[in-house]
Amino acid sequence: MSNHFAHARERAMSLGNRGPLRLTPQGEVHPEILAAYWRYGFYVLTDVLAQDEIEELKSEFNALLARSPSHAKAEVDSNGDLLLFDEIQRRLFRFAKPLTDPYGGTDVTNSRYQVKMPEPETPEDAPKEVLLQIGGILQFLESTLRIYAHPGLLTLAAAVNGEDFTPFNEVIWLKQARFGAAVSWHQDGTTHWNSPDLDQGTHGFNYMVNMYETQPENSLWVVPGTHKQGKADLQSLIAEGEADRPAGAVPLLCKPGDVAICNRQIVHGSFPNASDTPRYTYVFGFHRRESVLGVKGWAQDPYSDAYIAESSRLIPLAIDARRHRFPDEVSYHYAPLAHEAIEYNEDTRQEILTNYQQRAIGI
Repeated sequence: MSNHFAHARERAMSLGNRGPLRLTPQGEVHPEILAAYWRYGFYVLTDVLAQDEIEELKSEFNALLARSPSHAKAEVDSNGDLLLFDEIQRRLFRFAKPLTDPYGGTDVTNSRYQVKMPEPETPEDAPKEVLLQIGGILQFLESTLRIYAHPGLLTLAAAVNGEDFTPFNEVIWLKQARFGAAVSWHQDGTTHWNSPDLDQGTHGFNYMVNMYETQPENSLWVVPGTHKQGKADLQSLIAEGEADRPAGAVPLLCKPGDVAICNRQIVHGSFPNASDTPRYTYVFGFHRRESVLGVKGWAQDPYSDAYIAESSRLIPLAIDARRHRFPDEVSYHYAPLAHEAIEYNEDTRQEILTNYQQRAIGI
C-alpha cells in the first residue's frame, strides 16, 4: 500500500487540474479551470479560503464535537452533559464501527455502494463507535454558512450548473485518526442514470473543504473521467485494478484553504483511516435546476417550484451572513431570489436554518 500511495500521489499532482480560482476580467471563471474540471471530473482550487476562515471552522467544529452524542444511542454529549439537539437533529449524527465499511455491499441509498472495502483488525483500545458524518451542518456552524456563500465558489457553481442552480446537501464527514471508517467505492447520483438526457453534469457536484492537510492514507480517492461514463459496474472496475483499488484512482490531496470541486457522478471512495492524522471534510454542493424540477428524487414527492424556492432561500441567507463577516467583499448576486430581501438575523436563522435538512434536494 505504501508504494501504491506514493505512485498515486505522483499521478494526482501531475494531472494539471489544480490551481487558484482564477476569474477573467469579465468576472467569469477562467475557461481552463472549467475545461480541466469537465475532463477529469474534479479540480483542486488552491488557497481559496483565508486561514482565519479555516481556523474559525475548526474552532466551531471542535466545540460541536464536544456537544455531540458520544455514541448512536447516547443521551449525553462527550462532556457528559444532556444533549441540546432535538430528536430530528439527533438523527443527523451518524456513527459506524471503527475501521469498518458500514455501507459497502448494502442496499443503502439505492444500493449505490456495490462493493465492500477490506476491513483491518480493530485495535483493542478502539471505541465501540466513531462519528462518521454530521448532517444539516449549516444550522450548527456559522462558519460553514459563510463559506457556503463564498462569491468565487458561487460564481463557479453558476458556471457549472447555470445561474439558477439550487442547493443540494451539507455535511461534515469524519475520518478519526486510527479508527476512521471507510466509505465504499460509489457514485453519488441515484436518480437519472436511465434518463435519455443524462450527461456528465446531470447529478451536480460537491465542494469539499478540509480542516487538515489530506494524505493518501486518509483522503477521498476518485477515478478521473468516470463522471462521463454513466452508471459504473464497480465490480468490474475494481477487478481491472488491484484488490479494492480501481485502476487509475488518485487521492484528492488538499491543504487547509483549498476547496475541491468534485462531480457527483465520478467514482470515489475512501479507505479505513488507520493513520495518525484525522480528516474532517465539510461537503456542500449544488444542482442544475433542470435536473431537479418536477423530479422524484430523495424526497417523498417530486420537487416543485415552491419546494425549490424554499430550499434555495439558504443561498441569500448565507450571502448576507458572509456580508456581515466580510463587509468589504463583493457579494455574489443570486438571481433566482433577487426579488426577496433575505437578511441574516436571529429570526431568519430560526425560520430558514432550524432543521432545514428536511427541505434538502437530493437526486
